[in-house]
Amino acid sequence: MGPDEKREAVRHLNKGHGISIRQACKLIKLPRSMYYYEAHPKNRRDEQIRQVLDKWAGQFPHYGFWLLYYRLRLMNYKWNHKPVYRVYTDLKLNMRRKPKRKLPKRKKQPLKVPAELNDTWSMDFVSDALANGYSFRVLNLMDDCSREALAATPDTSISSKRVVRILNQILEYRDPPKKLRVDNGPEFIAKPLAKWAEKNNVELVFIQAGKPTQNGFVERLNGTIRREVLDRYWFEDLEEVRQHLDEWIIEYNPYRPHEGIGFLSPDLFVQWNFENIVKNTA
Repeated sequence: MGPDEKREAVRHLNKGHGISIRQACKLIKLPRSMYYYEAHPKNRRDEQIRQVLDKWAGQFPHYGFWLLYYRLRLMNYKWNHKPVYRVYTDLKLNMRRKPKRKLPKRKKQPLKVPAELNDTWSMDFVSDALANGYSFRVLNLMDDCSREALAATPDTSISSKRVVRILNQILEYRDPPKKLRVDNGPEFIAKPLAKWAEKNNVELVFIQAGKPTQNGFVERLNGTIRREVLDRYWFEDLEEVRQHLDEWIIEYNPYRPHEGIGFLSPDLFVQWNFENIVKNTA
């Protein structure tokens, strides 16, 4: 119990049970000097501030100190900001602001169609929500030359380590690319992806912040997936999302014509490309 609760207990024993204040203080283990202590006007003011802050900070939890302070001023609470801030910090109402990570300046990356397979891959996220309101993300990965969808992996959260695991799964059946084009998302600028790129001799190509057109191939893939899968169905759970995306890739890579590669499907373009290489080397 705090001092105020102990004082109340002493009063209850004194008035309700006829026990003297000296004995009640001894039972409650409250010094008599503390029982007779009268709060200084400053302390009473702080208690008023505490009660007001408790009420309004709970109603406006997204307000920082200054917004809350001026909100109280508009309600005719004329306290100076210094005692209000002292009580505000005592109540641990300080809002921690996550500092914005400073990104290195990115050079403009011209979007060119690679001349060969596995020259450049592009990677990006697209977001959606389940029927219950829970959001999820889909990590899309493609070969810029053939437009082949290498991955469309959904989950509620996909960390940089998870991105690396997905890339390693793809490397089990094909060679790594020379370049991997990504935006400046936290999953892509983290150390795990940088270490993976260094290990596999892959150049990470970062687009300029706020310039999604520099990653236009995968943005086109994002839009296709949204139109043909995400906006088409009402998903109850993630397993249903995975099932529809897997079925879509089975249709997309072998059969779906793509205007950018002469209305061939990605698989047919790969086959056509391979046959031309064989002819030229024969």
